This record gives sequence, C-alpha cells and structure tokens, in this order.
Amino acid sequence: MEIVKMLDQPIRVYGTDWCFDCRRAKRFFSENNIPFQWINIDQDKEGERIVLGVNRGMRSVPTIIFADGSILVEPSRAELSSKFGILA
Repeated sequence: MEIVKMLDQPIRVYGTDWCFDCRRAKRFFSENNIPFQWINIDQDKEGERIVLGVNRGMRSVPTIIFADGSILVEPSRAELSSKFGILA
C-alpha cells in the first residue's frame, strides 16, 4: 500500500505507558509526522482483548495494526522505518 494511502487511514498503536518499546514507537510516529491512534490497554479493556487475540493470549506491546490489515508486534525502529520506506 502506498504511504500516502496508509496515512489517510488511522494506525492503531496498542500499548502501555510504562513500556519502553511503546514509547519508542510513539516517538517514531511523532518524529515522522505519521498520525496514529494510541490505545492504552491498561485502561481500555477492548484494546487489551484485541492485543490478546492477535498475540495468542500474550499481552505483547506495542501491537500496531495498519489500515491495510498488516500487524507489527514489538517492532524495532528499523522495522517501522522499513514499513514506511523511511531510511533508518
């Protein structure tokens, strides 16, 4: 999917405030001006249910769901950069 089309759709980032990887992912999106919806699974039980379903019962965060249906779980900065065609 083209990056322009991806940016037209909400990217949902499921995570927790205390998770380092979650803060890194949020920082990546902010630094690259990529809009996203943050769902704190400590406060949002439906969000937690989605994370548990995607990750076979594991509370693995961040779990990032893109408009094209693709999912990244606990991605590195390099994996996020690759997803958007951004040089790491």
